[in-house]
Amino acid sequence: MSRAETLGTPAATGPGRPSPLWTFGLLRSELVTTVRRWRTLALLGVLAAVPVLIGIAVKAQTRGGSTAGPGGGDGPAFIAQITNNGLFLVFTALAATLPFFLPMAVGVVAGDAIAGEAGSGTLRYLLVAPAGRTRLLLTKYTTVMAFCVLATLVVTVSALLVGVLLFPLGELTTISGTRISFAEGLGRALLIALVVAASLVGIAALGLFVSTLTNSGIAAMATTVGLLITVQILDQIPQLHALQPYLFPHYWLSFADLVRDPVYWDDLVKNLGLQALYAAVFGSAAWARFTTKDIST
Repeated sequence: MSRAETLGTPAATGPGRPSPLWTFGLLRSELVTTVRRWRTLALLGVLAAVPVLIGIAVKAQTRGGSTAGPGGGDGPAFIAQITNNGLFLVFTALAATLPFFLPMAVGVVAGDAIAGEAGSGTLRYLLVAPAGRTRLLLTKYTTVMAFCVLATLVVTVSALLVGVLLFPLGELTTISGTRISFAEGLGRALLIALVVAASLVGIAALGLFVSTLTNSGIAAMATTVGLLITVQILDQIPQLHALQPYLFPHYWLSFADLVRDPVYWDDLVKNLGLQALYAAVFGSAAWARFTTKDIST
């Protein structure tokens, strides 16, 4: 069955207006199509493999009884604590994947959202159905955001399983030096995963905007990933310290403040506010571009 057939015939609620049920069907179709792509499955597989590699590396390095991480404690945050509590593997895996792997995966999916449809010739069909360009764009962005959550949960679950298998579990020692129960630590790990997913809102909106500028999915994906790398480099140049707080990745690692007792909220709030700003700016730009774009294929 083709994708067009899975959407079915929209039930009208008024002249030119699709029913909410048809809108849900469109969203479901987008979600299923995105997850079933081999490219998406490959990206999720790479993300799931990162915690496995980190866990095996730490286990092999500390086989002699050392509690320090590889390289004497160098590496992502929390890596020296993994051997004491496997839950720290979740924090380490998210810290290792957030600077590049997670946003790259989101950039690929977002960049292909509109441009991929245009390149394959299915965008015109979707616009012939009474969805409207705004509704279609919102559906695409919702799909990308769902992928943000899915990708983050894949890293989190993979790290948690590896941590349970390779390392001991128990009470968690926070960055502040206090101890909390394993249940509370697990709750904070899930909260961190949600914060990390929310941290990808900005790159998702940027990728969607880029996707409206071209009919080539490959070009949109490459441009989005290229912008990600460029902004990451700019965020590391000391001479640009005045500009860096306005770059979307600047506060990404602020999720570490959730492992403090009490939690430090300042950078977390700045991060979420910055992501909302990027979503508003580039989401509006994507809407302005897409609603006026000439769709000829």
